[in-house]
Amino acid sequence: MPATPAPPTGRLPVVIVGAGPVGLAAAAHLLGRDLDPLVLEAGERAGAAVREWAHVRLFSTWSEITAPAAEKLLAPTGWVKPDLTTYPTGGEWAEHYLQPLADALGDRVRYGARVTGVSRTGRDRVVDAERAEQPFTVHVAYADGREERILARAVVDASGTWSTPSPAGADGLPALGERAAADRVSYRVPDLDDPATRARYAGRRTAVIGSGASAFTALAALASLAKADDGTGTHTTWILRRGLSGSTFGGGSADQLPARGALGLAAKAAVDEGHADAVTGFRTRAIEHADDGSGRLVLVSEDGRRLDPVDEIVVLTGLRPDLSFLGELRLGLDERLQAPVGLAPLIDPNQHSCGTVYPHGANELAHPEPGIYLVGMKSYGRAPTFLALTGYEQVRSVAAALAGDHEAAARVELVLPETGVCGGAGLFDQPQADNTPADTGCCATPAAAEPSPVTPAPRLIQLGTTSPSASGCC
Repeated sequence: MPATPAPPTGRLPVVIVGAGPVGLAAAAHLLGRDLDPLVLEAGERAGAAVREWAHVRLFSTWSEITAPAAEKLLAPTGWVKPDLTTYPTGGEWAEHYLQPLADALGDRVRYGARVTGVSRTGRDRVVDAERAEQPFTVHVAYADGREERILARAVVDASGTWSTPSPAGADGLPALGERAAADRVSYRVPDLDDPATRARYAGRRTAVIGSGASAFTALAALASLAKADDGTGTHTTWILRRGLSGSTFGGGSADQLPARGALGLAAKAAVDEGHADAVTGFRTRAIEHADDGSGRLVLVSEDGRRLDPVDEIVVLTGLRPDLSFLGELRLGLDERLQAPVGLAPLIDPNQHSCGTVYPHGANELAHPEPGIYLVGMKSYGRAPTFLALTGYEQVRSVAAALAGDHEAAARVELVLPETGVCGGAGLFDQPQADNTPADTGCCATPAAAEPSPVTPAPRLIQLGTTSPSASGCC
């Protein structure tokens, strides 16, 4: 009996992997284009990854983290738009925007649905014959043990990078002893409002490894703990793989996201006030137990330096994409960043460290396998400094491309704020590379764009308020 032909792809849904901010925005845009989205979320609620950093305050206001297409979908439900000038926490973002948006999408969102593989129907990675005519096949494992194969006309992977944090080892691999010390090593910004977590760090010496917004957030939070009545003796060793320079603490007053600039200033204050010591040019090779029987940990560098023992280690060296379930697809990924080859030159930290890039869309996100798009944090691979607005622009363009509106897909509809900092973050042995003036043009907005408005200078503010203080994302 001949095989049953696959159904025409035009009648199939567009599968979206992940019910986070960008995945849900993609679904809203697809509905606006009369396409049928199906969102598969491994967690039990929308924004499952965001909820894991619910205590962290964003450095973008509500006006910068809601997608217009999503707001249009939410309007008939009675959703009340938050105060657009305030800075939500991750938990507030999830509860007051992401979950209502997922609820508005109804049964187009499935929870407890983990994507375990994506391929072409009846074609593995090797087979060329009639490949492009076959629909995608998406294998799903549900929380209740069921398995399913879903056919799709296209796949939008918005699964992010949260589940795969980078290790402490400077060579991209876990440092020797890192796994053995797992009970004393964390890869997340600690939630010091949680009593058990607070007790873990209070009065202890903690090493924080990393130089980005998450590290700034951890430094500021631990400094606040050190000044509290229950935090006497709390101290942080801040470990950087590169040297200190004018841009180490971010854009400062030149950052057009004021809260992001204030976050860097809060980290600088932690060092200036003596609550943290900065150790530069330190590339971790090993994590060993102190030989004094204290149970503390000693960090050892590639050049043999040994730091004073610490009680805890917080590794905030970035995130990386999980590509394991995409192995049967023909992806065009940059060999360094694991980002789409059309996007990688815009975000390569070996060339610049700007917090924004020229807005981009379906063309830059395309792969040799037509119909598959990596969007959101996943599209940046190992590169840092992603903004939610960037992801919303990506999926607007991708939805237009899938609907056949190539003019709209190619159009730029976003102007991003500048960090005011340009340089070579990848050149950690050459801190002078970070001193490039902000007007060199490495991160300029499109020539046709309106000039960005002047924003207030960052300021130091207290953690735990509704102000942009404990910022760490987006």
